[in-house]
Amino acid sequence: MSGPERLLPWTGSDGKPCYLSSDGTGYVSRVADQIESVQLGMADQLLGHAAELLAERHVTRRELHYLAQRLSEALRDVKRVAESRGARQP
Repeated sequence: MSGPERLLPWTGSDGKPCYLSSDGTGYVSRVADQIESVQLGMADQLLGHAAELLAERHVTRRELHYLAQRLSEALRDVKRVAESRGARQP
């Protein structure tokens, strides 16, 4: 018996969301769990880096732009993880 479709932590080649219909115990579910864990860990590390960078007095526009890009990517990933997990709540 499969549960609700799971939003996976990656997109297809066309940039559209990917979904999995399963009971949550298969290989693809385990890979998705691992990728979500990596994404959340990377976002946490990036937040720490952002705090350090923003505490500095002399930060270049280029550094800030790069940080904003990475934070945007991390936020998109974390949002997808939250949506996926929220949709699977009873």
